[in-house]
Amino acid sequence: MTNMKILLIPFSLLLLHLSQSWGGKILVFPVEGSHWINMLKILEVLHARGHHIVVLRMSPSWYIQEKSPYYTCINVPTTSFEESFEVFVAQQLEIRLQTDPKSFWSRMWAHLQMRSLMVEQFSIFHQQCKPPKALPTDLEQFVQSSGEHGVILMSLGTLVSKLPPRITDEIAAAFAQLPQKVIWRYLGPKPKHLGNNTLLVKWFPQNDLLGHPKTRLFVTHGGTNGLQEAIYHGIPIVGMPIFFDQPENLSRIKSKGGAVTVDIAELDRQVLGEALETVLSEASYTENMKRLSRLHRDQPLSPMDLAVFWIEFVIRHKGASHLKSHSHALHWAVYHSLDVIAALLAAALLFTAACVYAGKAVLRRVFRRNKVKNA
Repeated sequence: MTNMKILLIPFSLLLLHLSQSWGGKILVFPVEGSHWINMLKILEVLHARGHHIVVLRMSPSWYIQEKSPYYTCINVPTTSFEESFEVFVAQQLEIRLQTDPKSFWSRMWAHLQMRSLMVEQFSIFHQQCKPPKALPTDLEQFVQSSGEHGVILMSLGTLVSKLPPRITDEIAAAFAQLPQKVIWRYLGPKPKHLGNNTLLVKWFPQNDLLGHPKTRLFVTHGGTNGLQEAIYHGIPIVGMPIFFDQPENLSRIKSKGGAVTVDIAELDRQVLGEALETVLSEASYTENMKRLSRLHRDQPLSPMDLAVFWIEFVIRHKGASHLKSHSHALHWAVYHSLDVIAALLAAALLFTAACVYAGKAVLRRVFRRNKVKNA
């Protein structure tokens, strides 16, 4: 009996430390592609905190698993995401490559075409940034063989698997002129002008390579995850935006002095080579990215804790209506400022009519005086 009492003491202490838990019901509308990687990390934490999560999943899906211990799926039958997205990417590249970027009307037409294809843009939290791990032996040997020149990484993410051969040949030719070693994440036929300094791989540990001390530069399409990892590790960027939020993402880094962007419609070995040489030779790009890295890391809370807090804040306060924008209650005409536009147009028309009337009145008086003098 005494032994039983002794065993109950630690169990009782454990119960005292157990805190009360509560959970909400969360419906998730995820986005395919690498965005789901970030979303899944949040769902894992929310599930561990007692929330019931339901995910709307396209069926078939490229990334989202139908069965998971963290969430329940509701399948929405659709056409194959991979096939439809390949058509979308092909259309985007065709638009970019067949229009004259120097012509205003070509830029306008390309913009309208892209707007007709694009459904929505999303900004999503990500939790990919972390200290690097050791590289696989073969990659580490290749990186170390770069010597003092270092290595350049190139990846266009998971959604752009292939580029036209003309573009890949020009990219390979630009890399071949550099003293640095290049690791290029690439799917497709071997480019004609591939140099001995370039290693083609189907996949590489991007975060670990960006955190390697010999990495000098990152060539990217401007995806959210890749840019955040580059900022976290302080690696300057040469960007080739193609669609979605990529142009805006890269323009933000460029405005901070950490990137140079290249228009894929104008891309050739000379243009890309000049961009690479600019970033490699001017220390300001690396210094600016190191500064952004320090700012990125200096936070009172981890990004995950911050995201979970605000999700649970909205649940606790029944939608947090006090934080909602009042624009949701506006009439559509007021929301789009049509009333302001109409008032300005009316004022402009009245001003124009008054000027015309005044001008006619002045001309009539002048003509009358001339007639009186002539008479």
